[in-house]
Amino acid sequence: MAIIAVSVIAGYALRFNFQYNEIMEYAPWLGISVCILCALVSILITKSYAGIIRYTGLEDGIRLMYTSVISFVLTGALNLIYHYNVKSNLIPYSVLFIAFFASFLFLFYYRLIVKSIFSYLKAESRDRINVIIFGAGQSGMITSQIIESATARRYKVVAFVEDDVKKHNKEINGIKIYHANSFAELVEQYAVRELIIAIRDLPLERKNEIVDLCLQFEVKVKSVPPIENWVHGELSWGQIKEVNIEDLLGREAISINSDFLFDSLVKKRICVTGAAGSIGSELCRQIVEHNPEALILIDQSESALYDIENEIKGLKKATTIHTYIADISNQARIKAIFGQLKPHLVFHAAAYKHVPMMESNPSEAIVNNILGTKVLADLSVEFGVEKFVMVSTDKAVNPTSVMGCSKRVAEIYVQSYDNQLKNMGNARTSFVTTRFGNVLGSNGSVIPTFKRQIQQGGPVTVTHPEITRYFMTISEASRLVLEAGIMGRGGEIFIFDMGKPIKIVDLARKMIKLSGLEPGKDIDIAFIGLRDGEKLYEELLNNNENTIPTHHNKILKAKVQEYDYTYVQSMVSLFEDLVHDKNELKMVALMKEIVPEFKSNYSRFEVLD
Repeated sequence: MAIIAVSVIAGYALRFNFQYNEIMEYAPWLGISVCILCALVSILITKSYAGIIRYTGLEDGIRLMYTSVISFVLTGALNLIYHYNVKSNLIPYSVLFIAFFASFLFLFYYRLIVKSIFSYLKAESRDRINVIIFGAGQSGMITSQIIESATARRYKVVAFVEDDVKKHNKEINGIKIYHANSFAELVEQYAVRELIIAIRDLPLERKNEIVDLCLQFEVKVKSVPPIENWVHGELSWGQIKEVNIEDLLGREAISINSDFLFDSLVKKRICVTGAAGSIGSELCRQIVEHNPEALILIDQSESALYDIENEIKGLKKATTIHTYIADISNQARIKAIFGQLKPHLVFHAAAYKHVPMMESNPSEAIVNNILGTKVLADLSVEFGVEKFVMVSTDKAVNPTSVMGCSKRVAEIYVQSYDNQLKNMGNARTSFVTTRFGNVLGSNGSVIPTFKRQIQQGGPVTVTHPEITRYFMTISEASRLVLEAGIMGRGGEIFIFDMGKPIKIVDLARKMIKLSGLEPGKDIDIAFIGLRDGEKLYEELLNNNENTIPTHHNKILKAKVQEYDYTYVQSMVSLFEDLVHDKNELKMVALMKEIVPEFKSNYSRFEVLD
């Protein structure tokens, strides 16, 4: 009320050039009283008093504007009524206009001054953490405001850095914008301890450069989530998270033909084996978005299958969900499921995939990965499945392990089966294979293992100083599986562009640094030797293969050696007897006969080579 009164007095003083006698001719106390009364009503209507002053923001400014407008309208209305009855004004309109603008400015700047004083006093009372914000756009500005309001966090923005030369040497709220090349000088000048990345769609390569630079100067790195992930459209301090290794290993978002996928999946009955696994569960999430008639989930893992079933049902889609706990090598069980639901498409992601485990248990790799695939493929043909999409692995190329070879035998079986059906003029079922490398965050991935070892104080165990691997995110791999599977006409083996291979020891060092620790000082890295069946370098094509480009720049078609189906079927059938005989050497010897390039590495089966 005091500010409103001062604003009206200022209006009178400015209007009449501070001439006291002229002001008094217009009964200013009456005008001031009327303005205060109308302002009080408008304040009660808009509740502009309810905002906590030290957290003042744009919303408070908008509310004050509403308050001033309502007050102006009410005062103007009373002025008109008074003039109609008394033939004079309660307050000159020129004074009213001046008071309107002055009251809004005074009310808003009063709040900002209080907020600044409060922030200053709180910051001065404790040690401050100096922060640089990378990105001087809208997201960077909002981040700066969030840091200012999060006074309990003891953070202070000392600079913005930008790649955009148009913004250099300008300021945001009094904070200067520097070129990104000035980062080293700024760190030394302001003793910067954290950097927050606040740029939308920052290229991954650039993000890695920034993180590497920060790690070099022992500066902690955080990032602002995409705007679409802000809670209720607003950013809060709690949403600004530390950069993790997945953010740096993932790749640029891929584009897929959503309309094409929708037309191929809508109103279809789709079966996913291994539906509780990393790839299988993500396939289910993406498939259900295309409104199929039914989604059939098959897996042996009870708890994980229960979780994905509840998650998919929680999306409340029109798709009917069928869930089955089943072993894919159990022909009677799978036949009953296929006979009842008659799927149009099968995405086969079920497999045993851990190399050392399968090296110790070759019969399980054969039963699940080879014979299980055969059961599914044979029943798909029997029940008229339109397309069978098999998820394979880069370890099937020049395999050095039982697991890799079992997947290669499965590839050979479905590809030769497709060729046989086409030769017989019975190509109702098409078989397509997709092949890619390691998946970030999958069960058994090296990254969760490293995180656990770092939390436990180390050491972080790496098998070999030179070991490298390809990495791909689960969502990206699943999207490519969908697109490659749908676009395939049968008999193809599609491989995915996996980017550049990454040295695992470099990955371990970066993860330790991102945790705020120093490799070799806080956390040791121990080399434990290659495990059974493991190889130093993964491959996507063997020496006798090459590729053909497709419509998608990240999907290539492999030209591979093809096999006669009759030969393959007879050889695969032999596994059934060998599994019962429990003769592991004979099993692996047969695998080596089918896949001559299979040479065991760091394995007891090297004696067979």
